[in-house]
Amino acid sequence: MSQLRRVGMVIGIKPEKFDEYKALHADSQPGVRDLLTKYHVHNFSIFVQKLADGHDYLFGYYEYVGDDYEADMAKLAAEPRNIEWLKLCDPCQQPLSGKASWAIMEEIYHND
Repeated sequence: MSQLRRVGMVIGIKPEKFDEYKALHADSQPGVRDLLTKYHVHNFSIFVQKLADGHDYLFGYYEYVGDDYEADMAKLAAEPRNIEWLKLCDPCQQPLSGKASWAIMEEIYHND
């Protein structure tokens, strides 16, 4: 039986790479979208906000609607198209201190 899992995450964006990152995401990237759907990731959104420290941060959100989150994420991570996509995106990002990539946020409230 499928489960719904909401995932929120945060990462910094390098100022000199901000326009490049936006341009990457302005293109529809059907190969990436198709992989997200294949591995049960829906409603994926990325938002940007400049915080009081003067840096821009990306806030991501998606809903997972599969049966085995860990297995699906491992399969997604191994997909050649996803690996190539991350080679483009990762150099634009600045992980939070102590993190290697996006930091998963704790959900403290949800209203349907």
